[in-house]
Amino acid sequence: MSVERDRSNLPPLSLHVPEPKFRPGDAVDFTEIEVPPAGAQRRPDTAEKADQFHDLAYTLVRVLDDQGNAVGPWDPKLDPDTLRKMLRSMALVRAFDERMFRAQRQGKTSFYMKSSGEEAVSVGAATALDYEDMCFPSYRQQGILLTRGWSLVDMMNQIYSNKGDRLQGRQLPIMYSVKEAGFFSISGNLTTQYPQAVGWAMASAAKGDSRIAATWCGEGSTAEGDFHSALTFATVYRAPVIFNVVNNQWAISSFSGFAGAEATTFAARAIGYGIAGLRVDGNDILAVYAATQWAAERARTNQGPTLIEHFTYRVEGHSTSDDPTAYRSAGEPSAWPLGDPVVRLKQHLIALGEWDEERHAAQDLELAEMVKAAQKEAEKNGILGHGMHQPFETMFEGVFEETPWHLKEQAKQMLDEQKAAGL
Repeated sequence: MSVERDRSNLPPLSLHVPEPKFRPGDAVDFTEIEVPPAGAQRRPDTAEKADQFHDLAYTLVRVLDDQGNAVGPWDPKLDPDTLRKMLRSMALVRAFDERMFRAQRQGKTSFYMKSSGEEAVSVGAATALDYEDMCFPSYRQQGILLTRGWSLVDMMNQIYSNKGDRLQGRQLPIMYSVKEAGFFSISGNLTTQYPQAVGWAMASAAKGDSRIAATWCGEGSTAEGDFHSALTFATVYRAPVIFNVVNNQWAISSFSGFAGAEATTFAARAIGYGIAGLRVDGNDILAVYAATQWAAERARTNQGPTLIEHFTYRVEGHSTSDDPTAYRSAGEPSAWPLGDPVVRLKQHLIALGEWDEERHAAQDLELAEMVKAAQKEAEKNGILGHGMHQPFETMFEGVFEETPWHLKEQAKQMLDEQKAAGL
């Protein structure tokens, strides 16, 4: 029997709808973001249990201070040659992005996504990982391929979907797949790469291999079910995998609050699963390198997975199809308190006496010319606007190891119809 209650004295329920702090036309003030001093965060032993350093999921692991010095226990103490290579890789990513962005605006390809401001996330990790480790990227990690020395022309062929495209035009531009460089196929379906990375890592462990997996997603994608399924499997089986969450503050046009950023950090999600969680200054490439190296050692010594939140900022639009001025203040990129990752590493090298502005300018020019030459070479294979570049029959290939009879029949019918139509 139901009992009626007098609810007249109860306040009405209300629904909280997250709202970004700044909209177009607003002045920007990031003073609410807590930026701890560089070097202030302790570095646990890689064998320490994950429940002993929950604090690292709520702070920011930082190495480079405001003067460009590397300080504290997370300083990886890299030699100048390695630092210069990382700087060059980040500058190459930026030059590549600029050239391909212009190619899209010229109608040579349909789509492109820049990683401006986030270069340290991919370059730092790729430098710290072994070449044989398997990467399961999202769509803003082109820096992994470029750091691993992959061909610019091959990447551009994929962007143009031309006759040199190893994927035969079957993927959206920038959704590369390079088995030889340990770069798993990028998917436009968000976070599918997370359970794939865990499965690969579990297989590596089951075989007694020494290779680990690393995967990346944006902070908005942590709301996907695949994210949580992956973390469940990883924690149960202690899979040797590194989960990277790139918190660049914005999804397509939704700010990070819609993924839960108002409640806690994304690194804190590791705590609920009992795995190691780090929150890292994503614009400090030395911090990214050090955190990845630390997580990789945990994975290789059977200590289980690590989740790293890279706290960074998406400077450009989500893609060439996006206009960020429609939903965020134009002052945000320049006001971002963690600075520019390229500038910060450059300043560090200059402070060490291992670099200068003249060499940096010369390198930028060299890389711009190198990317331009690669573009000319790739365009010899055609561009998107020149029509189909692959034989029609290839649409029936690449799914089955042996093409079944009914697809062979359909392919023959299609080719006969083409021939009859004079195509």
